[in-house]
Amino acid sequence: MKFPLADWIDGHPGVRHDLARSGMAGAVQRPALTAAELRSSDADELRDELATSLRVPADRLFLTHGGTEANAWVFFYIARSLGRRSGVCRVSLPEYPPLFDGPRTAGFEITTAAGAADLAVTSQPRNPEGDEWGPERLFQWAGGARHVLLDETFREFGERRSYATLSRERLWTTGSFTKFYAGDDLRVGFVIAPETDQKPFGRFVGLFADEIAPASVAGALSALRHRARIGEEVRRLVATNRRVLARTFPVSTPPVGPVWFDRTGARSPDLVGRLLRASVLVCPGSYFGDPSGNRLCLTRRSFPADLAAYVAVRGPEGAPGVTSSRSTPRPPVRPPRGANARGRAGRA
Repeated sequence: MKFPLADWIDGHPGVRHDLARSGMAGAVQRPALTAAELRSSDADELRDELATSLRVPADRLFLTHGGTEANAWVFFYIARSLGRRSGVCRVSLPEYPPLFDGPRTAGFEITTAAGAADLAVTSQPRNPEGDEWGPERLFQWAGGARHVLLDETFREFGERRSYATLSRERLWTTGSFTKFYAGDDLRVGFVIAPETDQKPFGRFVGLFADEIAPASVAGALSALRHRARIGEEVRRLVATNRRVLARTFPVSTPPVGPVWFDRTGARSPDLVGRLLRASVLVCPGSYFGDPSGNRLCLTRRSFPADLAAYVAVRGPEGAPGVTSSRSTPRPPVRPPRGANARGRAGRA
């Protein structure tokens, strides 16, 4: 059993048209590891090479077993620093579920409202919308938050430099090899801690962290060393699929990340059932805190045919009851589990 979104995706194997998986596994092939690479795997070497590629000091970078674990370490570290007080975490929905369920589990109250907060969390590029805010909008949204955590799992799809290179106090960034590098089998993620928290966070992590498996270390090092070739193949494929998406939904802005959120309005829950009967799998927006749409992923070579099958059930742009992501104003979005008058959701 995994978290609900992963259970949803894995619970529908064998569909003919899979628009649910956001990673490149199965679409691109990493170079095979050699015996010499496996024998010489070294976690410190991986940390140094990864830090160099991200242009951050290596002593601020901490390896994890994936992006979800990386985020969890930050949630619990910050929650612990608050003592007995319940923290407040700001999110902007729709958002990747572990980025609001994770801090809630760590003891934070979740809010979508502006104002003072202990933590502001967002993915950049956004998951599930695929857009990227840019520094001005991002830090305006995060204003009043003591800590800011950016999940940059989709960063390489847009070729943007990591926000970790900015001189911002209490700015945390996380990432993973799972998506862009097709590294589902690698189990490698990372946290880049702000300079002010580097040492205490290192002590915190040292109490709980296990070593990364040698095969995962070797695979991540190999991915880094072949990132130019992998990146060329990934970006070419996703760019092709973005063009297909733009032709199908011409009023939408092509996403930066490998996902897109199709706001279909009140028909969305019923639509998901009809899609499944047609062997088309999408991720319902209810998992992301916004039931008004569905997440579609642009990561498969079969995307043109998969999107056509989706549209055959959904209806084309302008069909009755169907709206695009950009053609009408977005409906109001509420935090999961029932917000109070200030827009804050109760703790789990």
